[in-house]
Amino acid sequence: MTPDLLADLPLARSRTDRAALLRTAPDAVPAALADPRTQVLVVRDGGVRTDGAARVRWYTADEAQAEAAAVLGADGAPADAWLLLGAEDDGARVLALRLPDRAPLPAGGAPADAAVHAGGATHAGPARRGSDPDDGWTSLRVVGAALDARDAGLATTAVALDAWHDRHPRCPRCGAPTRVAQAGWSRVCDVDGSEHYPRTDPAVIMAVVDDADRLLLGHAATWPEGRYSTLAGFVEAGESAEQAVRREVREETDVVVDRVEYRGSQPWPFPGSLMLGYRAHAVRTDITVDGEEMAAARWYTRAELTADVRAGTLLLPGRASIARALVEEWFGGPVDD
Repeated sequence: MTPDLLADLPLARSRTDRAALLRTAPDAVPAALADPRTQVLVVRDGGVRTDGAARVRWYTADEAQAEAAAVLGADGAPADAWLLLGAEDDGARVLALRLPDRAPLPAGGAPADAAVHAGGATHAGPARRGSDPDDGWTSLRVVGAALDARDAGLATTAVALDAWHDRHPRCPRCGAPTRVAQAGWSRVCDVDGSEHYPRTDPAVIMAVVDDADRLLLGHAATWPEGRYSTLAGFVEAGESAEQAVRREVREETDVVVDRVEYRGSQPWPFPGSLMLGYRAHAVRTDITVDGEEMAAARWYTRAELTADVRAGTLLLPGRASIARALVEEWFGGPVDD
């Protein structure tokens, strides 16, 4: 097996120059807005504007300005609402326009990240946050698997940056408000002079397989009935990704793994993770779950997985996810659901 098998994952298929060298130019965004070749995607609530056919709706700069004015009023979008996503081969710029969320995350109560995941697509129905088919908005969770390589990469970047700006309006050193810099790729505190950049949290996700070539799937306590997926968890401070695989599997199911093989990665902007995919080999297969974070887990043969999917009692992760890719790599091809 080689990591190339997961190289073309949805949301990981960027084909546009990210134009990092252009970000520091003071006129990077104004120059792009003045160029008739510039294309703009519009992002809001973790979703993007689509044209109703599972494609990103692309605006000219003037059309995007008009969209902003329609939402925000005559003054349109402020300067810090624009993000430079990249540049095409002919030099034309690609921007994102951030519109205010219609369903802002709560300032208190439920953790913000839990609210993000609760609002995402589930097998019980369409995503609430980021999706409004009647108004042309589609959550990236829903549309990601259907986008072409260029649009998937650009939309993923836009949603990730939008989420970071929403969650980091203040300086983590002194608490003062920060301003957007580098065409949307940093924030600067004018009180203490510190610069802050988009954070990406590494997380491991693993297809655990035993000597009988069965696949281990888990059911999180917060998921709808019947939904199972590969195990996953965040990498802790001072820990390698391979150590995180072994720890998370042991913590969640009491299964012990030895060999760990990297399979591929996928950006997951909900709100800002990088999923590192692995195949892990189990040397102890008895399962014990905590009943709180992980409600259930079980081993599947291919025949059992097929039968349960067909019966509607097993709901697999969405096709935009690396979890689905890991399951189908073990399965040997697409799983019809």
